Amino acid sequence: MPKMKTNKAVAKRVRITARGKVVCNRSGASHLKSVKSPSRIRRFRKTTEVHSAFAKAAKRMMAK
Repeated sequence: MPKMKTNKAVAKRVRITARGKVVCNRSGASHLKSVKSPSRIRRFRKTTEVHSAFAKAAKRMMAK
């Protein structure tokens, strides 16, 4: 049986930590920043753990 290929679309958006969590960047950080508070803009820089329902699918797509 051949190896499973990595889904490159998912690989560009999420990463899997050493402990197996799936993390991604927060949404909403790219534009319309003038209406957002500075603390909210700072929060966008941090990564967040994805929802458990998607995490299972993302791990499969990352072939891990």
